[in-house]
Amino acid sequence: MAFVSCSEDANRISGLWELDHAEDLFRDKLLNRAETAADAVQETLRLDVDGPYPQMAVSGAWKHPQLYIHWTAKLAALGPSAWEGQIFFKDGDTSQFPYTTVNIALEAAPSNLLKVIFSNGSSFTHTSYYRWTSPYFHPVQFEFDSEAGVTPVLAIDTHAHPNHPATLPNEQLTIENVFRRAGFDVSISEGANSIPTSEAGLDVRWSDAEMHDAMQRHWSQFANVPKWALWVFFASLYEEGPSVGGIMFDSIGPQHRQGTALFNRSFISVPAEGESHPKAWVERMKFWTACHEMGHGFNLAHSWQKALGEPWIPLRNEGEARSFMNYPYSVRGGETAFFANFEYRFSDNELLFMRHAPESFVQMGNAEWFDHHGFEQHRLLAKPAFELLLRANRETLRFEFMEPVVLELKLTNRTSEPQIIDRRILADLDNMTIIVKKQGKTARKISPFVHYIHKPEHEVLAPGQSVYNSLFIAVGKNGWEVSEPGDYTVQVALHFKHEDIVSNPLTIRVEPPMDRTEEFLAQDFFTEATAKTLYFDGTKYAESSNGVLEAIAERLPHRKVAVHAQVALAMPMTKPYKLLGQDGRIHIIPPAVEEARKTLAPSLLENSHLAAGTLGHIDYRHYMDRLSESVATRAGDPEAAAEIQGKLLQALADRQVRQDVLADIKDKEEDYRSMRA
Repeated sequence: MAFVSCSEDANRISGLWELDHAEDLFRDKLLNRAETAADAVQETLRLDVDGPYPQMAVSGAWKHPQLYIHWTAKLAALGPSAWEGQIFFKDGDTSQFPYTTVNIALEAAPSNLLKVIFSNGSSFTHTSYYRWTSPYFHPVQFEFDSEAGVTPVLAIDTHAHPNHPATLPNEQLTIENVFRRAGFDVSISEGANSIPTSEAGLDVRWSDAEMHDAMQRHWSQFANVPKWALWVFFASLYEEGPSVGGIMFDSIGPQHRQGTALFNRSFISVPAEGESHPKAWVERMKFWTACHEMGHGFNLAHSWQKALGEPWIPLRNEGEARSFMNYPYSVRGGETAFFANFEYRFSDNELLFMRHAPESFVQMGNAEWFDHHGFEQHRLLAKPAFELLLRANRETLRFEFMEPVVLELKLTNRTSEPQIIDRRILADLDNMTIIVKKQGKTARKISPFVHYIHKPEHEVLAPGQSVYNSLFIAVGKNGWEVSEPGDYTVQVALHFKHEDIVSNPLTIRVEPPMDRTEEFLAQDFFTEATAKTLYFDGTKYAESSNGVLEAIAERLPHRKVAVHAQVALAMPMTKPYKLLGQDGRIHIIPPAVEEARKTLAPSLLENSHLAAGTLGHIDYRHYMDRLSESVATRAGDPEAAAEIQGKLLQALADRQVRQDVLADIKDKEEDYRSMRA
């Protein structure tokens, strides 16, 4: 649909309509009793036939303590003020809503009411009259917070960069107006402010745990309830470095999709060499990134992911869409082709979802991210170019009770030609579907807590060559995915270019608890707070979950779960930890390297074989590298760091890890020893 400029006056009829009156007693019959004013059925209607990007659609909701119905229809015009259409989507108590068509007419002044006749194709009809209340479909409140020294880009000159559509209006476009045109009555929270850093000169890279803590402690509108509110945090740099431009926060609890973070010192601030308008390019990328991440907050998937998940309506992937939800560099012709036809908007399918899907699907803190977006079919090739192997680096596929499940992915080039892949292909969970099925129960799709915008970094995978990554499947945004004793089957589909690469199904077993102590501790362990702490490698905010992990490390030192507990307790102590305080200031908690080393000694250092087995080779090396780096650079003890690398080398050599990996570890050990010299 094209952009239709229409002032918000009496001529515009799109937006929210509320019930004025009904002609019959259908609702009384529906509830099988007399209706009173206190418990009347509330009817609302959202008409979408003019204004910005009209979708020629209508939707409505009937709400009552004993009833909920949502319906959506596409419309065809019968005249300048009349429409009809088929109802193609229903949600809720659909058996109580037999209608299949709607006929809509705008009555003349002075009433200006909207007459809607619901019909099922026979004589059974219901007629409601609605009055216009707002040109918008939903309200939403944004809060823009920024780190001190970081300037948020909240508006853009659409013609500042010469690469734009010829028909694009020359205007100062704000983020608020982007979402107003999408159909939302946008307001800005008074809590928005600049957050000062308490100490100058320190690395201001933000970790997942720090941002999660910041969102929960600082956002003025944060609450464990669904609400039309979104927190947008403009920061400097993500802990992985400049390759990450933005993140959409997710969570296991009810606060899904309520926070995003943008990183101004990332690749989105580095124009390509030879770029003719570098300043305009940077402003455009920052603005696009902010709207993209905020779109995730409205439960929008990436343009190429429409056919994943559970559909609200059947959706096709839109790999060439000129939408905020598509990556500019992923379309044919790349970034130049994308912006040459980009109108700073969401696609029609996305607007239909935002405006006319059930409120719970879109509202922040309500339905889970990526819910109701569709897994329709795999695009499998007869002779796939890659093989995806799912495995565990351990003697058996039996996991102890409470032991978080860590698996490994191996992607191999099975062609006779070199293949170009992204360096993070196995770390990008947005392009991966992970299914876990417990025996006797329905399959579940695991989704991560956070979603990243990465700058692609290509590398060549030679014929027969493989890349590897760990896969932590114990928890996801839905909570604990693998917890109860029993057999689980795990399978992964990697969505790459024009094929879906499907792994082998892997069946694992979770053993029952050994004694009453484990049963008792499990009650506090299998909580969302502990799940998040393990996922983010620790926290300084959730003291309750830290207490649970300390109890496990103390009372179950002989069990593998203790290794994971010690890692989560120690990792925040290996570097300065930023904590956003109630006073709105960023407090830096200094590292406690010696305490971290003592915490990790019983598992990572003294029982390395056990640690490598439960953490997996990749994660075990990752944690040993973090510990040795902290010991060398923050504690000033490179000799001790070299000893840690030596223990890592011996442990992985005993487990017959690849020689090139062992050589890298040996080089790092020697580098630390040379620092001493």
